[in-house]
Amino acid sequence: MTSLGAAAPSRNEFGRGWKVLIASLLGTAFGASPLPFNTVGFFIDPLQQEFGWSRTEISLGITIYGVLGALLAPFFGWLADRFGVRLVALASLTTFGMIFASFSIIPGNLYWYYALWVLVGLFGIGSTPITWSRAINLWFFQQRGLALGLTLVGTSISAMALPIITTWLINDFGWRVSYAALALLPLGIALPIGLLWFREPKPEERPPEIAAAGAVSLPGRSLQETMREPRFWILWASIALVTIAYSGALVHLPSMLGARGFERSEAAAVMSVFGLSIFAGRIITGYLLDKFWAPIVTLPILCLPALSCWILLGDGPLSFVVAISAAFLMGFASGAETDLVAYLAGRYFGMKSYGQIYGVLYMAFGLSAAVSATLYGWVRDTTGSYDPILIAAAVMFIAGALLLLLLGPYPDFGRVTEEERGATTAPNPSAK
Repeated sequence: MTSLGAAAPSRNEFGRGWKVLIASLLGTAFGASPLPFNTVGFFIDPLQQEFGWSRTEISLGITIYGVLGALLAPFFGWLADRFGVRLVALASLTTFGMIFASFSIIPGNLYWYYALWVLVGLFGIGSTPITWSRAINLWFFQQRGLALGLTLVGTSISAMALPIITTWLINDFGWRVSYAALALLPLGIALPIGLLWFREPKPEERPPEIAAAGAVSLPGRSLQETMREPRFWILWASIALVTIAYSGALVHLPSMLGARGFERSEAAAVMSVFGLSIFAGRIITGYLLDKFWAPIVTLPILCLPALSCWILLGDGPLSFVVAISAAFLMGFASGAETDLVAYLAGRYFGMKSYGQIYGVLYMAFGLSAAVSATLYGWVRDTTGSYDPILIAAAVMFIAGALLLLLLGPYPDFGRVTEEERGATTAPNPSAK
């Protein structure tokens, strides 16, 4: 291990881990989390026109996926902890891409449509940040917040590019070809790079602060210990509230804008702003998380989307600039929230059982996202307006932000590890 000061290991982390970072970014961008959610809204109208299914029925597909994926997330986290993230992430990415391509050949039977979403939930969840973020947490320590932010920029790439790509594909080639073409993103881009570059570090490649814990044991709490802490459930509840408020709005925003007179291409342009704002949210929040207490960083960021909900209320004319502003605020908050989950899972509970803990936290995200899409659709179908759910979403954004203030200070796992290690191992001069 190097005995240089703290600055050298920081630079070394990016020097050694940049290939894994790029592979993780692409896997995040084209995995089973952003790809379905950033495209399903554009398939609602074509599917409704061809098969006569309602918005609620179509939205229920992603709800099925979300529920199954959320319930299986702790299991996939355990697999990553037990067998390593490379096998789990790449196998799941491959399977997800093949299933997503199969949407192109569904018949007019609604149960076939649901069956494919069941398969996505059963096999695709390992291609989400549950796996990619574990590898990043092991390659990076001193600038972990920034590294996680850069990894999760993958969702920004999806949010910026997929609305435009999906709209172009549907308009020029139809919805069936669109599904098959979109499946090339995980299979033709993310998978080859992952096969080449994605892996966990060997013990000697870990940052000094993590390597100091030993080749086998990593600092932190077990899942059982974590779930006995009130702060875990506070974080879980905050994730659930913000995700319910956000995810359904993302899925149904094209329909909201269409009802306000926007053409499909205009709606796609507004949706692409989500990607830009998520990108900004990821990078800015990741940088600030390394500098300040996380709940203070995210308090204003998570409250601002309540203004977006207010902007989207009603059915009168809406200017393009105002629509973009609403999308930007909501996307920025999404970037901050997803960054926060991966960061706080490691910061509050350590790396000992990171995959399992993140998996249980991901349940809050997955279940809430699944419920949210159908909830927005149900409110629109039954009331003829999105206004009631937008008002509720504004309250949920604010409540989720305030809950995080109850988390308290970060545990000092590094200090405990030094005490436990001190009796048998000489101090590592490069570790904090």
